[in-house]
Amino acid sequence: MQSDGGLAGPVLAARVASRNNDYAAAAEYLERALGRDPANIVLIESALMANIGLGDIDTATRHAESLAEAGLPTQAAGLVLLARDFAASDYEAALAALDAGGRGGPLVDGLARAWAELGRGRMSDALAAFDAVIDAEGMAVFGQFNKALALAAVGDVEGAEHILSGEAAGPLPLDRRGVIARLQLLSQIDEHENAVLMLDAAFGTDPDPELARLRADLKAGAVLPFDLVTSAGDGLAEMLYMLAEGLRGEAGDEYTLVFARLAHHLRPDHVPAILLSGRILNRMGQHELAAEAFEIVPPEDPQFHVAEIGRADALFASGDADAAIDAMQELAETHGQLATIHVTLGDFLRRESRFAEAARAYDTALDLLGPPEPQHWVVYYTRAIANEREGNWPEAEADFRKALELNPDEPHVLNYLGYSLVERRENLKEALDMIERAVEGEPDNGYITDSLGWAFYRLGRFEEAVPVMERAVELRPQDAVINDHLGDVYWAVGRTREARFQWRRALSFGPADDLDMDRLRRKLEVGLDQVLIEEGAEPHLTGTHGN
Repeated sequence: MQSDGGLAGPVLAARVASRNNDYAAAAEYLERALGRDPANIVLIESALMANIGLGDIDTATRHAESLAEAGLPTQAAGLVLLARDFAASDYEAALAALDAGGRGGPLVDGLARAWAELGRGRMSDALAAFDAVIDAEGMAVFGQFNKALALAAVGDVEGAEHILSGEAAGPLPLDRRGVIARLQLLSQIDEHENAVLMLDAAFGTDPDPELARLRADLKAGAVLPFDLVTSAGDGLAEMLYMLAEGLRGEAGDEYTLVFARLAHHLRPDHVPAILLSGRILNRMGQHELAAEAFEIVPPEDPQFHVAEIGRADALFASGDADAAIDAMQELAETHGQLATIHVTLGDFLRRESRFAEAARAYDTALDLLGPPEPQHWVVYYTRAIANEREGNWPEAEADFRKALELNPDEPHVLNYLGYSLVERRENLKEALDMIERAVEGEPDNGYITDSLGWAFYRLGRFEEAVPVMERAVELRPQDAVINDHLGDVYWAVGRTREARFQWRRALSFGPADDLDMDRLRRKLEVGLDQVLIEEGAEPHLTGTHGN
């Protein structure tokens, strides 16, 4: 039997790491494995993807070149090599690869061809390539937008605006960067007033720092440089970023990340691509890599606060709540005029049960937000939670009701306020109505269904509580509190053995917030009636609690 030279260990470790999206570990183990089996195509392809995920495009390029030499270029390898050629301004090589068959699909290959033609100075060929994409089924919007960027990049402002305005072929859906591109173009044709109106319509009159600066420049009549795309490489980067945004939620995160990472590689100052990479990585559970991505954005960038919020989210998700809170407190010192920073700080503090501090952060946010608007309901709601948990019920109730005034049918507000009123034995008819409305809004939410069952229980309507609470357990079978509640409901209708079964399940799933584990153990020991007697309350089944 031949030895594999120690290959199995690194391969298995790399497989586990890849399955967990742990790009750093996967890349390390795959390099070890390739040291023992350098021609293994499967290992090379896996190493390519791991290094793209890691953001090490130079190493990924080496693996892509190996795949190409072996005659097995994958789609990811083709994209990496395309980015390599554009980064080197080797548009002839890029076109040769596209002529040989490309690997990015019709949209990517078609737009890459157009940008490569622009890169080698053949604008007429570039426009023909853009038009070919526009004429293809389902690709017109991408083709029109990229064509507009190309025209603007070579100084044809009127031609670009003709497309972006919708006059050429109908309205184009523009994201934030598309709107900013058009604002820059409008400033260059002395359409400043229209540009300000467009900015306000798209983003409101209280924009973030980047947009506020842009608005001030437009109001002052400044001519803004068109900087979204200044070269063919920028064009390819923008196209890859657009595809990453378009694929988000439609394709797998690993696939979407390829486009975002390559967009950033081609254009290191492409902050939206950096932010998107960080968000994807955070969603994948790669919090350390996400934090590293967000940290790339420099403090002087107008989107720095967005990156810092993302980095803090990644730190909090990784379990380092103190570092996340510190980051937000520092950001509040430098960007304290932005309500979203104080909201995020409040959210972190609340999740760490630092309710008084959280409430103060929400106070600041609401002061900055000004007169209440419908979208502010969530800040009133989260401040209400902080005050309720801190024991400030009058303030909490006022905020819950304000949130409902702003968003009357919001299930989570209806549920939280209704449940709280039930627990306080206040306005029980109103509370039950609120919870029933919440269940109508989210019938498959186990927590809200639990609230309805518990409301019936508190109202003494035990038989009605049973099917509702059973449904809640079906929806959230491993929730300790809901299983405990079902046990109490069973006990109240005389199903004491089933009650004890549910309490044991609750005990096995605990501990949990809002669950008194000592009380739960006491119920298992002596039954709910005896516990209620010890607490000075009326028992349900006097004389049967020992069954």
